[in-house]
Amino acid sequence: MLAGLLVISVAAAVFYFLRNKRNTFANPLEKATFGTLHTVALAAPALREGLSPQSARFALPYLRTLLETCALAMTDSRGATLAWDGDSDQHQPDVRVLAEKVIATGRQDVLSHTSISCDHPGCEVRGVVVVPLESDGNIIGTLAALTTSTAGPVLLRATAEVARYVSSQLELAELDESRRRLDRAEVRALRAQISPHFIYNALTTIASFIRTDPVRARELLLSFADFTRYSFRTAGEYTTLKEELTNIERYIELEKARFSDRLNIKLQIAPEVLGVVLPFLALQPLVENAVRHGLAGKPSGGTITLTAENAGSECVIIVEDNGVGMDPARLTEDLDDAHLSGAHVGLGNVDDRMRSAFGDDFGLVVETNIGEGMKITLRVPKFRANVRV
Repeated sequence: MLAGLLVISVAAAVFYFLRNKRNTFANPLEKATFGTLHTVALAAPALREGLSPQSARFALPYLRTLLETCALAMTDSRGATLAWDGDSDQHQPDVRVLAEKVIATGRQDVLSHTSISCDHPGCEVRGVVVVPLESDGNIIGTLAALTTSTAGPVLLRATAEVARYVSSQLELAELDESRRRLDRAEVRALRAQISPHFIYNALTTIASFIRTDPVRARELLLSFADFTRYSFRTAGEYTTLKEELTNIERYIELEKARFSDRLNIKLQIAPEVLGVVLPFLALQPLVENAVRHGLAGKPSGGTITLTAENAGSECVIIVEDNGVGMDPARLTEDLDDAHLSGAHVGLGNVDDRMRSAFGDDFGLVVETNIGEGMKITLRVPKFRANVRV
């Protein structure tokens, strides 16, 4: 991922330099190198979406510029054409036959001019080179180059290098998709963790009001319905701070019905950060942790303070309680074994997803000690590529 971004950044910077300096300081070799890097960078975004007709259609014109062939094609793992750029598409059957052979053998192959027969007027194709595209050791497609000259060693090597680049981008796309699948799995795990620890208590509390205060029971039931609808939604891995806070208000309403005056919450939210995007269900587990591990064991209860502050390019969110606190060393052990014991699994889950979304610098910062409550701080960048609702 870093390598791909680096190529794009370098190429874009170089292109900008050349355009604005009018090539004053670049010799012909440097110009050619810079041009190649820029062309590669233009093809990368589509390839990072994975192998599909759309990505192939977008990337092929740039790749054909690199190879300077009359046509370039990309096929899937069965040899079927995903996209074709250039003339001579009457040779698609030839490409398919050769692609199927390459997929079967795993080795590049060539169709020479002596094996090409074409009745199409003005056809100048004299050679076809097909090279496998690989991801994680598996052949997922092919790249086919059609040339008006003999398919010699230079074209073979060049096509192989371009195919290697395409394969590397497709592997990065697969890694991105694997990360997204892991993120979705972590969200599902977090939803499962909410279920046993909260839903039973919420329903029991609502049931206790049905006879004594049916209006209150109805209000709580509606809040519970809204809470579960949001928590178990399937749309997107990210949400806004405003939506997270709305869900937390529902959660607190249900918990206050259970704990009565023992539970208080203070919200101090800067209006300008309400639109900040963060991982779905990033805050509710932190508030739940404060209730379950901080205040539930304190006879007199306590207060949870949730603040969200504008800090330049970041939003700083703090969830703090004045509950029982805990030994920092014990908390570290619990987080290390959370996948086995289930203790503080919500904190570990949120920490993992924050780091996955924004980088290791954006993990949770937890401050606690016995009898001194707990303070959890998370920083959310206001703008981050590929992070959107």
